[in-house]
Amino acid sequence: MTLPIVLADDQALVRGGFRMILDARPDLEVVGEAANGREAVELVTRLQPDVVLMDVRMPEVDGLQAIREIVASGSGSRIIVLTTYDVDDSVFAALRAGASGFMLKDVRPAELVEAIRVVARGDALLAPSVTRRLLDRFADSLPGDEPVRPALSELTEREVEVLRLVALARSNAEIAAELVLSEATVKTHVSAILRKLGLRDRVQAVVLAYDSGLVRPRPSV
Repeated sequence: MTLPIVLADDQALVRGGFRMILDARPDLEVVGEAANGREAVELVTRLQPDVVLMDVRMPEVDGLQAIREIVASGSGSRIIVLTTYDVDDSVFAALRAGASGFMLKDVRPAELVEAIRVVARGDALLAPSVTRRLLDRFADSLPGDEPVRPALSELTEREVEVLRLVALARSNAEIAAELVLSEATVKTHVSAILRKLGLRDRVQAVVLAYDSGLVRPRPSV
């Protein structure tokens, strides 16, 4: 069984290069290509791929708006942002909109393939520590026009504490040690948090913790 993938980039050569890499793997299959965000949304709606590789800067409808529309539609497709730049505000905005991580366009083929497999399993591509560095850097630089997040009142007191520690980039083992719990119990709490708040992965949990004020950006040094 193969993982269906949609490529969204306005450069045909870029799409062609990624298709060659991915179609060479027996467990991956590119099922559609989009040259702009509008086409990407239409393809995802129709094909429901497991993973979308999404460029941010595209004509007509950009990648950021496409991500928002895909997430709002309730699609289960996971989104990896493709970018020419290492870390910028567009990457930050894409994570807030629902992307599971980002990759540079000059990524090595083996790393790209592994990233797709990671997000297809439901895991976050970015470690919480990387997400937190992004949020610390850009949290105060964007307008407050992001979708309203679910209230933390849906969580138990323990789940709120676990969420706070996830947002502080603690691993499950570190959370277990700090709260005197087993790692299995921590995993159960994390799963409950994601389910109750309708979040895709730990990346989105970190974003929500910032958006809700549970964790604040660290001052620049």
